[in-house]
Amino acid sequence: MLTAKQHELIQFIQQRLEETGISPSFEEMKEALDLKSKSGVHRLISALEERGFIRRLPNRARALEVIKQPEDATPAPRMAQIANDAVASGSQVIKNAPEPANDVIEIPLHGRIAAGAPIEALEGQSSLPVPAALLGPGEHYALEVSGDSMIEAGIFDGDFALVRRTDSARDGEIVVALVRGEEATLKYLHKDGGMVRLDPANASYDPQVYGAAEVQVQGRLAGLLRRYH
Repeated sequence: MLTAKQHELIQFIQQRLEETGISPSFEEMKEALDLKSKSGVHRLISALEERGFIRRLPNRARALEVIKQPEDATPAPRMAQIANDAVASGSQVIKNAPEPANDVIEIPLHGRIAAGAPIEALEGQSSLPVPAALLGPGEHYALEVSGDSMIEAGIFDGDFALVRRTDSARDGEIVVALVRGEEATLKYLHKDGGMVRLDPANASYDPQVYGAAEVQVQGRLAGLLRRYH
């Protein structure tokens, strides 16, 4: 069962695809659903994607495809005719892929995070515009990287880490770890019994070892955004 907003959004996307062949922009979806921000649209799209109703076309920022409709949805007349023709011929309906457009969404920017010694907890009320194509399902936030302890993983000082919010991670994943409730750091996570080891990606730095109760996972690295000056 979809929520009212999820149902409204999937119908709006399908209608726009039928009318123009191009999926609506995040701004258009925000206005159509009377939402306050594009991040609300991103959450709805992520929920629909996770439940198999829509999918994002790879390498396209504004390309959405409706895979299935809610059971109580009434298809648009032209879609119904196409579906009937496909059933009659035994063929599969293939939709034309919409052309890409450079949609961005704004995600919370929670200050700086250390790629070195831990420096500060997650704080801040600003936001960062991010190409929607860089983000997968789930809720995300951004952190500005400070330090060079993750350079061998391709993460440099001044980069913006795009983080999927979660409180769990597998061994070997790069995570945002909150240490002793005070300091946040970006490191590889390794668990060993009652201990947690946070590994850098720079031979000049030593691993950091803490008791399991001292470390709280606050997200997994989902991507990077780099500005060139």
